[in-house]
Amino acid sequence: MNREIIDINDCIILLEEASTDTTLIDSCFFDEPVIAIAFYGAGDVSLNVKYNGKTKTFQHTKGMVLSFYADEKVTFEHHVSADKPLQCLVIATTVKNLDKLPNGEGEFLEQFLYQLVHPKDHYVEGTVFKMNPEMFLLVDQFFNNTYEGGIKMMFYKSYMSALLSHYFGELAIQQSTKINTKLLEKINLAHEILLSDLENPPSLTELAHTIGTNTNTLKKEFKAQFGVPVFKYLQNERLKKAYNLIKKEQKTIQEAAWAVGYDSLGSFSNAFEKKFGYRPSQV
Repeated sequence: MNREIIDINDCIILLEEASTDTTLIDSCFFDEPVIAIAFYGAGDVSLNVKYNGKTKTFQHTKGMVLSFYADEKVTFEHHVSADKPLQCLVIATTVKNLDKLPNGEGEFLEQFLYQLVHPKDHYVEGTVFKMNPEMFLLVDQFFNNTYEGGIKMMFYKSYMSALLSHYFGELAIQQSTKINTKLLEKINLAHEILLSDLENPPSLTELAHTIGTNTNTLKKEFKAQFGVPVFKYLQNERLKKAYNLIKKEQKTIQEAAWAVGYDSLGSFSNAFEKKFGYRPSQV
């Protein structure tokens, strides 16, 4: 078992390596509450996180990034075996030191990992994902560093900043994707609502309220998704339905106009001609 602890800029870097011909359990805990990010390198050790009679297990840790809040009552158990060695790099800080971190790390933690900065339990888990190749290479460099003294500290500082930059960059991408996915779901819901009631559609304000956004966002994102403004899309769908009612169901022009929400035959005929190039009487 090799364990190295480095203090840098109100952060602690913990480097742990272990291998065995049989099996062993490496247990550790923090002597004060911390917010930490653990990067698992070339090994594939299994991990148990224990607190309050609960156990969270990770079976395959190779390449995993685990962020968490943990106080003194949380125990981390690494189960090391011949084919599952331990290689773990942990960057940790305390809540009281967040404002002292030099490169805005505290602000990024607040922004991306709010639940860790404001914990509600002895152990709170943040985002878990697999490292990208750049992060994996940086972690490997930590364990293969051969510098000594001041140069070694300079190396650790620069590589820690680089690793955290990639980490927060990945969180930013994930958050953006998550937001875009939720917004797309809302816009698709607005689309379904419009199609379900062509005759009496809701107003823009009502539609935005129903899907949980504001009118400006609704107008902007709907046009981006469907290529036309909300009510231009609604008009097109009304007129296509009216065309089918006249052509395929043999409805009168009056019946078709009423069925899609037009009270005025003149307005209906003008809109119909503008879209299709001929009057509804010519269908």
